[in-house]
Amino acid sequence: MQRMFYLDPLNEYPIMMPILIADSGSTKTEFCLLNGKKKKTIITQGMSPYFLSGAQISEILLTQVLPKIKNELPAEIYFYGTGCSNQANVKIVQQAFKSVFKKAKVSVDHDMTGAAKSLCGDQKGVACILGTGSNSCFYNGKKIVKNSPGLGYVLGDEGSGAYLGRKVIQYFLYKTFDEDLMERFNAKYQTTAPEILDAVYKQPLPNKYLAKYAMFLAENRGHFMIENIIEDSFNDFFFNHIYKYRESWTLPINFVGSIAYGFRDVLKEMCNSYELQLGRVLKNPMEGLVKFHQQKQGA
Repeated sequence: MQRMFYLDPLNEYPIMMPILIADSGSTKTEFCLLNGKKKKTIITQGMSPYFLSGAQISEILLTQVLPKIKNELPAEIYFYGTGCSNQANVKIVQQAFKSVFKKAKVSVDHDMTGAAKSLCGDQKGVACILGTGSNSCFYNGKKIVKNSPGLGYVLGDEGSGAYLGRKVIQYFLYKTFDEDLMERFNAKYQTTAPEILDAVYKQPLPNKYLAKYAMFLAENRGHFMIENIIEDSFNDFFFNHIYKYRESWTLPINFVGSIAYGFRDVLKEMCNSYELQLGRVLKNPMEGLVKFHQQKQGA
């Protein structure tokens, strides 16, 4: 897609039109409006088409995004989102954006593509997401060539916030935690088994609910049970995903996401142990995506 611009009638220099970049996970969506050298950030809830309808996505755009950029409407929109790996979901998101931004060119792609562009730019590498959910791919510098299937929080999402949180809840409900950790858990969350089960099996966004318990691990580092949960969860991710790419043995392994960033010391130790090359570890992909699109479009 070529960058849109218009000519200033006074000096005939090309003036770039605003572009809007969106990175959407299960929990939140981060927007960045680029207008020349100016940047404006907007945060909304996640926009996964697995959890929201097109009408609900349109409503978020109308009420939470449009009012903040109505004087700088984008000519191009690049949306990278979880759940956008199939054309049916891509169509849902694309139509939602077109209903609000009628004159914009809208590109919708999977969040894995956004992560790969952010982490690797135009270089080859293995890119991994460890946030509320998890995913990975081999990126050849232009596109995703291999992708280990993301099975979601019920069947997969190894190493993710939801996966780690589920382990914490299991240790609590099964009373596997020792007395000290049980007391810490009860003091922090003050919840019961019926409340947990209701949230997981009956309430919306159970993956987001599970992921919030990953914070318990971050706050109690050093305890052997806590370290075991973290290491076992990441081992599951390495074994089921990273090991499936032969490129992992010769190219950098890059990570993005709150879980990856929060436990980057564990990732570094594991890569050293397995003789893998750890690449970039970012908290979120937006900085890399902004740089990627600026370079590609000559900003």
